[in-house]
Amino acid sequence: MTIKEIQEEIIDEFSMFEDWMERYEYIIELGKSLPIIDDEYKLDENLIKGCQSKVWMHSEIDTDKIKFTADSDAILTKGIVALLLRVYSDQTPKAILEADTNFIDEIGLKEHLSPTRANGLVSMVKQIKMYAIAQQARI
Repeated sequence: MTIKEIQEEIIDEFSMFEDWMERYEYIIELGKSLPIIDDEYKLDENLIKGCQSKVWMHSEIDTDKIKFTADSDAILTKGIVALLLRVYSDQTPKAILEADTNFIDEIGLKEHLSPTRANGLVSMVKQIKMYAIAQQARI
């Protein structure tokens, strides 16, 4: 699936919920389904700066696509990371760099987060884009 198709799928999923409590619960469930990151990647160098809670993110290139793994010590943040990885993992660096992030606004996520969590979300997206820039330079 393309990034745009995945984003549209997420927008459709979020439109099914009546209120934000249901959406928070869904995000938390997504976090529970996030594959566990290897402890070897829970290093300071993999911590995302600007997040209120600890978020570790690691990327690897597999053929021409980037595979992300991540974890957080906060359940809601872990769900947000899971949502982002669903969109950007297993995509080419070029596709990641060209993708917009409008789906975040369309589902209303940023406006329903505390300012520190919203900053963390922006930092996570920036880090994903930085990984894509670094991986694209290697290809």
